[in-house]
Amino acid sequence: MSIRIPLAAFLLTALLPLAGWGQGHHGHGQAAAASPSPYVGQQARDIKALAPEQVAALLDGGGMGYAKAAELNHYPGPRHVIDLAEHLQLSETQRARAEAVFAAMQTRARELGADILRHERELDAAFGASAIDDQTLERLTARIATLEGELRVTHLRAHRDMRALLTPAQVSAYDRLRGYAAP
Repeated sequence: MSIRIPLAAFLLTALLPLAGWGQGHHGHGQAAAASPSPYVGQQARDIKALAPEQVAALLDGGGMGYAKAAELNHYPGPRHVIDLAEHLQLSETQRARAEAVFAAMQTRARELGADILRHERELDAAFGASAIDDQTLERLTARIATLEGELRVTHLRAHRDMRALLTPAQVSAYDRLRGYAAP
C-alpha cells in the first residue's frame, strides 16, 4: 500500500525549516548583530590584519611557529641550540657554525619580514582607500603568500642545517631539554 502526500504539503514540510536559514547564518542577520566582532579595537592598527606582536616578530626575524614541523620532529632551532650550547656540550666549531646559521637565518628573515609588512601595508591602504581591484588584490596577496613561504623555508632550512651540525646524542639532549622527550 502506498501513501500519497500532496505535492504542496510535501514542499511546505520540506522547505519550512529553510525559511529562516539566511537570517543569522554565516554571521549575517540579527544573530550576528547581537554579539560584537572579535575584531573590535583592531581597526586602529597600523596594519589591520596583523597584531603588534606579529609585526614585531616579522621585524625581528622571529620564528612565529614557521619551523614547528622541524622543531617537533627532532630538528633543533639555531637560537635554542646557541642558548643550550653548554648543556649540549657544543664544540667551539659547532658553536661558531650554529651562530653563523642563526645570523644568516635572522638576516634573511628580517628582510623577508620587512617585505611582508610593506606589502601588507599596501594591501591595507588599498582597502582603506576603497581602491582595491582584482589585479591589486591578486598581486598583493600572491606576493605576501610567496614571501611567507620564503620565510618559512628560511626557518626550516636553519633547523635542517642545525640537525646536520649536531650529533644524534646532542639532538636527543636538545629534545629532552626542550621538553619534547622523556627524561
